[in-house]
Order: sequence, then structure tokens, then C-alpha cells
Amino acid sequence: MNDEQLLRYSRHLLLDEIDVAGQEKLLQSHALIIGAGGLGSACAPYLAAAGVGQITLVDHDRVELTNLQRQIMHQHNSIGMSKVASGKRFLNALNPSLTIHTREQKADEALLNELVPKASVVIDCTDNFATRQLINRITFKHKGVLISGAAIRFDGQVSVFDFRRAGSPCYACIFPPDPNFSETNCASMGVFSPLVGIIGGIQAAQALQILVGIGEPLIGRLLIWNAKTTQIDEIKVKPHTDCSVCGDH
Repeated sequence: MNDEQLLRYSRHLLLDEIDVAGQEKLLQSHALIIGAGGLGSACAPYLAAAGVGQITLVDHDRVELTNLQRQIMHQHNSIGMSKVASGKRFLNALNPSLTIHTREQKADEALLNELVPKASVVIDCTDNFATRQLINRITFKHKGVLISGAAIRFDGQVSVFDFRRAGSPCYACIFPPDPNFSETNCASMGVFSPLVGIIGGIQAAQALQILVGIGEPLIGRLLIWNAKTTQIDEIKVKPHTDCSVCGDH
């Protein structure tokens, strides 16, 4: 690290669990963030501020006025811009020493097969059940680490799936794929503004723990947060032998 980096990340260097060695790991890491909306707007800036060396943003949407109530990576003058372009502008202003990649397209199978193997950690910040299932399946295929988050109304959840470890459950172990699933989203159900910040911030914290190798990430655990009661619950998750993704078929 150069002198500027030593000063910028000095509060991390004071933490014995991170120190210089851990910060070097972050600078050499690559985070793939799928979704640059509410969750991505909270997660990406913290990873950029923390010094994750490369960040790839994937999103096909453009910024709308209704996004600004919670998607803090985008400003009023971002309306009409692609979310990845707006996000890159924000992250570059926050920490210009990083490399920010953008892909303005839907996260389909071909794109994920291209990007997931290059990432140190995959962070699902989408709001679509089918896309979450696809991200889970492709990350499992490439034996990566997936941090999955979701938020709707006043309820949020986070879990970590580390497919480098034998016996790790996957997203489909908790939420099996269902072709008849009825999708709900913020446009129809609403979402409490700070909720996406809380869940996205937890996703960022989980990513930093994974990248540095500290603490006890939410592997095999589903954290559930209720913003109305400020109640946190935790469910232990085990792999299902009949899971359509990671099970023993």
C-alpha cells in the first residue's frame, strides 16, 4: 500500500482482525454485485469505501424518480441514466483508486457464467425470484461464495452460501424453485426506505468478512430483520439431499 492508502484505510489497519494483511486482501479482491437498486446502493458504496479493489455492477434498469426514496447511490441528476453508469459515477467519486466495471444488461445464464468465475464473492442484490435462483445455480456450479439479500415492505433477510465448503446449503435449499411463484416487488408492495440500507449494509459486512477471513459469516444461517419491531431472528439452514441444485440426485 502507498502512503495515501495507509491513511485512507487507517481505521481498518487499527483492527487486529484486518491490519495490513487483511486490507491487502481487500485491495486484491473482486466483488460482483448483481442489482444496483436499493440493496446494491447500500452494499456497493461500503465495499468501495473499504477498498475492495474491483467491483462489477450488473443491472439493466435506468434511474427513475421513484427510486430515489431508497436507492442512495443515485441522485436527482441521475434520472434517466443507466443504474450502472450512475453507480459507477458515485463509486468513483467515493474512492477513485478502484476499478469499477459495469454491465448494463439482465443477469442471464451466459453473463453469469462469464462473470462469476472472475469474482472473489458474488452479491445478489436483485428483487426477482427467478434471477436469484439462477444466480444461486451458477455460483454453485463455479464453487463460488454467494451473499443473498432481500427486502420488501418492512422485512429483510440475508444469508451466505459458501460453495467452496462441502455440505454448504444453497438458496434453493431454503426457497425451492417454483415455476408458479407469484412475484412481488417494491412497485406493488412498497418498501421502508432504511430497510434496504440495513440489509445491503449487512451484505457488505458479510462480504468483507469472507474476503478477509474473519468472524462467523451467515453460512448455514438465515438472518431475518423486521424493521417495524426491530426484531432480529435467525434460522439455521441445512442442505437438503433432494435439493434440485446442490442435492444428491
